[in-house]
Amino acid sequence: MESTYSVNGVPIRLTYERWYHIVENHDELASCFHEVLDTVGNPEFIVRGNKGILKSAKNIGMKKWLVVVYKELSKSDGFIITAYLLDTKPKGEIIWRQ
Repeated sequence: MESTYSVNGVPIRLTYERWYHIVENHDELASCFHEVLDTVGNPEFIVRGNKGILKSAKNIGMKKWLVVVYKELSKSDGFIITAYLLDTKPKGEIIWRQ
């Protein structure tokens, strides 16, 4: 398990179980472990999701966006749910911008 800090200063965990889930469903991300963590720690912007979910987004070139979905449970704990690539900028209410 590895972790990073969100823009709110909350430690966000990426467990091996979640990483397995990500690469099983999005095999194009298999070599992007550190990029997933970096997208939470250094996003271009964050979109509000449902039920307290946050979506960090970072452009990784050629109109590709890496989106990492995570949740902050408290000021001292959070976890990554999933990650995926989009061909367009993620939609939704932007709550934080670099």
